[in-house]
Amino acid sequence: MQQYLLSIYQPDGDPPPPEVLDPIMRELDALNQEIRDAGAWVFAGGLHPPGTSTVLHHKDGDMLVTDGPYIEGKEHIGGFTVLQAADLDAALAWGRKFAKVIGLPIEVRPMHWGHC
Repeated sequence: MQQYLLSIYQPDGDPPPPEVLDPIMRELDALNQEIRDAGAWVFAGGLHPPGTSTVLHHKDGDMLVTDGPYIEGKEHIGGFTVLQAADLDAALAWGRKFAKVIGLPIEVRPMHWGHC
């Protein structure tokens, strides 16, 4: 089976208040359990805000180290799930469920292992 990365894009800024976020998180927990029960779940994780990142860029023999996200924008990847699915259509079906539960854009991308 092919593995897919489902990236969750979220706007910069403070998270929603608990009365908005808590029901979303309950639905997300249920969806994650559904994925596990289907045997499709590989792993998932949430990310700290983009301002906590450090960017390393090797150029002309020098290593440039800078704070903050590599790309300036109004949205960043806030979390991700890696799952396995028979094909892109099956991965997109899971992605649609995530987008419905979370209410944020979900990017679905096939993964490959080995040389990058």
